[in-house]
Amino acid sequence: MAQGLRALGLAPDPDRERALLHYLTLLARWNRVYNLTAVDDPDAMVQRHLLDSLAAVPLLRGGTFVDVGSGAGLPGIPLAIWMSDRHFTLLDRSARKTRFLTQVKIELRLDNVQVVHARVESWRPATGFDGVLSRAFAALPDFVALAGHLAAPRGTLYAFKGLWPEPVTAPLPVPYAVCACNALTVPGDARHRHLVEVRRQDA
Repeated sequence: MAQGLRALGLAPDPDRERALLHYLTLLARWNRVYNLTAVDDPDAMVQRHLLDSLAAVPLLRGGTFVDVGSGAGLPGIPLAIWMSDRHFTLLDRSARKTRFLTQVKIELRLDNVQVVHARVESWRPATGFDGVLSRAFAALPDFVALAGHLAAPRGTLYAFKGLWPEPVTAPLPVPYAVCACNALTVPGDARHRHLVEVRRQDA
């Protein structure tokens, strides 16, 4: 993990690295009963969960983020650990997954994390977020249609994707448009990874 973090350009930080490993320990333990992830090899979990999430650190702008369909806490938990000066809301409709996320928040003492049990399309927070995150949640048009209302007027929707562009899909809802597509290099992972940014064009 330390080698991967260095490859991502993230400075060594023993406290954060211990927290990341503690999170993986909890994930492996709860996964036996809750089936949170299909990846159960420890090395693969470091690569495909931690490093894949943290590859986006230099690209995220703003102070408040919501992780839509957070599931096992990806990418929200690794980002909240590393970006401890930002606030992350982890949103999921599954009660068992939000129970796990709440336990992670408690054990890792993540004061910058809020866990919400709700459906993304029906949840209406008091204020919008600077960034709306999605990893393996839905095709881009569906993600924008379901979660666009969670972004602040000048906020950005960030979608973690593999190959880009995606296979032919419906156009994005008006007035949204793709404003950037960033290739991500995940150490040790030969798969194509991208972070696609979407914003309202009338903001």
